[in-house]
Amino acid sequence: MSAHLDVLKQHLIDPEVCIRCNTCEETCPVGAITHDSANYVVNAEICNACMACISPCPTGSIDWREVAKTAAYSVAEQYTWTELPSQGVVAPSSPSPQASDEPRERDAPPLTAKGIPTASGIDVDTSRGSRIPPWSAAHPYTNLYTQKAPLKATVAGNYRLTAESSESDIHHVVLNFGAVPFPVLEGQSIAVLPTGTLPDGRPHFARQYSIASPRNGERPGYNNLSLTVKRVKAEPGAVERDGVCSNYLCDVKKGDEVQVIGPYGSTFLMPNHPGSNLLMICTGTGSAPMRGMTEYRRRRVSKDGANASAKLMLFFGARTKEELPYFGPLMNLPKEFIDVTFAFSRTPGEPKRYVQDVLRDRAPDVAAMLKDDETYIYVCGLKGMEDGVLLALADIANQSGQPWEPLWKRLRDLGRLHFETY
Repeated sequence: MSAHLDVLKQHLIDPEVCIRCNTCEETCPVGAITHDSANYVVNAEICNACMACISPCPTGSIDWREVAKTAAYSVAEQYTWTELPSQGVVAPSSPSPQASDEPRERDAPPLTAKGIPTASGIDVDTSRGSRIPPWSAAHPYTNLYTQKAPLKATVAGNYRLTAESSESDIHHVVLNFGAVPFPVLEGQSIAVLPTGTLPDGRPHFARQYSIASPRNGERPGYNNLSLTVKRVKAEPGAVERDGVCSNYLCDVKKGDEVQVIGPYGSTFLMPNHPGSNLLMICTGTGSAPMRGMTEYRRRRVSKDGANASAKLMLFFGARTKEELPYFGPLMNLPKEFIDVTFAFSRTPGEPKRYVQDVLRDRAPDVAAMLKDDETYIYVCGLKGMEDGVLLALADIANQSGQPWEPLWKRLRDLGRLHFETY
């Protein structure tokens, strides 16, 4: 009688690739993923291999190792890693009294109609938006440069976007890659490795930022891109890592070198086909991808008339007008090109207004966009905005005779509803 080999295909998160964006932990439906100041880890005793964390991960850092169930990597062990262990030989476990020479299949989670493993009673599609890009989106390149082999970019400019009197210090940072390939699309992101080290001597972790420029560069025809960065001020007693990269980027000078990894993102992409409409909803620095998409459309319209008849609607929220990045340039865009509505929550003497409020104010126009099969929706900003935006869209759809649940499913399934929140 041979010893039965009870093997576990264990989820592990590569500390060399992970950029600590917290997407996996937020996505995991069973709470198997946790983190400390260094690593994100997976508890093998909780993980049910539902695969919910795989697709949303922007860097592809979630890997597998085949291990004997009796020798699964513990959470404590994973916290000590600086790289993934190599896949070694899986040692056989002791045979159970019922073991036989016949091979046995491991218990597997049930499959959905699409063949995706799912936990009992849990929908693995925990993402509220699409997991696929629009059908006409250009092909994205991802993970060209890693933390082990980052790319050096030169700072071509660093400009403060918000008023000096404003507490919100938001910068527009332009990075140039020279002759080194770094192809990006609107809606993608990069990560930046700040200088300096953590208290234990290790380098700082990379921080992820949405690209704020179109695919043909912040300056057309140049191999550059821009980021929208808000300085995060550490509160008294805050951990040192808070705000490390944002302060680093807000302080860089023209000519400085910055280490970049990525690019990331293969779903939050704009459609390329003529006549496609964009409904964009954002707050603060969540305007970065919207700026890239809007500028690419503006250049195309002025160059060859492409998408001249397409509709662009932007709902943009901030505390005050002074804290809203790109306010001036947005006001200068032709009204026939883009329909912009602002929501300010801290204007003295005025009631608080959020993006979900102004969505409802424009309900007939939003309903018309939702009714059009050529409309693609993009939401970017603070995580807390998702509930309000979805409730507003649901109310507008239902009140206009478009039942929200089937519409929401169709938008997700066709790559027409995208969220990027933090």
